[in-house]
Amino acid sequence: MSFTRPEPPYYAVIITSALDATDLDGYAAMDERMAELGRAQPGYLGRESKTDAQGRDLTVLYYRDAESISAWKQHPEHLEAQRRGREQWYTRYHIEVARVERAYGFDRGEE
Repeated sequence: MSFTRPEPPYYAVIITSALDATDLDGYAAMDERMAELGRAQPGYLGRESKTDAQGRDLTVLYYRDAESISAWKQHPEHLEAQRRGREQWYTRYHIEVARVERAYGFDRGEE
């Protein structure tokens, strides 16, 4: 996956989660809807996600500011997705919010 990260400063919402495979009814549609709504939120800058063979997921969402994150967390449809996630779809999730002050690196393929 190729994704150009924003120029600092920005915020990263780091989500680690594991799905409960026993009842995924409605999950795919809700996941698609949350991605669609999330991209439309003011302050949204991008997303990266990886899932391993055991179904554990690491997702990083990028936002311009903390207010954008707070607004998305309180979006009515997102609140419903959070509720269903806790009650039905996930065995666990953990969220961290970080402000990225600086970033650096290289890509050998672009030298």
